Amino acid sequence: MSQPELMRGSQGYRLSDAAKEQAAHTLMDPATRPSNVVGFGQGVKWTHGEPTGEPALLVFVSQKLPPTMLREQDLLPRRMDDGTTVDVVRVGHVVAERLMGSPQAVSAPAAQFMGAPAPAIPRGDGAPADTGVQVLTRRLRPCPSGFSIGNVQVTAGTMGSVVYDFLPGATIDPPAPGLGIPSRFYVLSNNHVLADSNRAPVGSAIVQPGRFDGGVDPQDRIAVLSRFIPIDLTPAIPLTSHNNIVDAAIGEVQFQEATRETYFNGAPRGWRRKANVSVGDLVKKTGRTTNLTVGRIIAVDATIDVSYGFGIGRFRDQIVTTAMSAGGDSGSLVTSLDNVAMGLLFAGSVQVTIVNHIEHVRSLLRVEIAETLA
Repeated sequence: MSQPELMRGSQGYRLSDAAKEQAAHTLMDPATRPSNVVGFGQGVKWTHGEPTGEPALLVFVSQKLPPTMLREQDLLPRRMDDGTTVDVVRVGHVVAERLMGSPQAVSAPAAQFMGAPAPAIPRGDGAPADTGVQVLTRRLRPCPSGFSIGNVQVTAGTMGSVVYDFLPGATIDPPAPGLGIPSRFYVLSNNHVLADSNRAPVGSAIVQPGRFDGGVDPQDRIAVLSRFIPIDLTPAIPLTSHNNIVDAAIGEVQFQEATRETYFNGAPRGWRRKANVSVGDLVKKTGRTTNLTVGRIIAVDATIDVSYGFGIGRFRDQIVTTAMSAGGDSGSLVTSLDNVAMGLLFAGSVQVTIVNHIEHVRSLLRVEIAETLA
């Protein structure tokens, strides 16, 4: 399906505030939430496995069941009150995608990354594609983005890029770079990769490769945790009170120890504002487990619940793509095919991948990932 076909009738379309408010209340409130619903987003209606181009509110469910198997209160409307079409999309069990288990006690899902084939990533036509065993787990200095990394308290994720603090004069809205010489550089990845989901102390060691891949401290230390955006998680904070829009953290690194040149893909030549990220856009990433993958954006402005094992985090304003990741790919930088940074990968399932907007990552961490808008 070409992008013009996918986008037919949906160019420039945005869900109305009324539709988003109704969806948040009826679909995500625990008191009224239908079973199996894990989120919603803006996309296009799909029929017989093909996108029609008709703008729609996509309702994400863990499994798709025929109406005859659902309780009356679990039936979804065909349209929202403002007339927006509703379509149901199966996304499976969405989890934060660092590796689970440890080298000493490997869980069943993680064991497949110890030499057995990685999970098959569905192609755009729905058929599986064998991703092979070419994981990016070597120790490298300087380390290219895309390789295994992690806090010493976690297993392993992916180094997304190298960034630096805003220079004097840098702005967020409208965004503009500052002037001067960066005084510090940082590796960029997810909170759950570099900060152990809020639990690692600032100053703790980050190793490359990650501990799951043999990294030890201090021999393989590449950075120290500098700052992270805290994640609201249950049961400590009720889902309806969550305000998550990024899963992101940085660790200070010496300039010569790492590079924002993404392995096989090249350095980001700029970054894209969230308003210019659209359903149908083709994207790519290089990650620790599934190396190079290409996907397509199927929804934006998405609200979705993500499992962290010991709690659930509700994230809003997310990008949803076709499946292009697996455990260990968390932290990968997601770009356009011509290397414009668009987002930071942090979660997924067999069916989809979930990505933070790079604009949010930049503004909340106050770091520069590329000097130009593109």
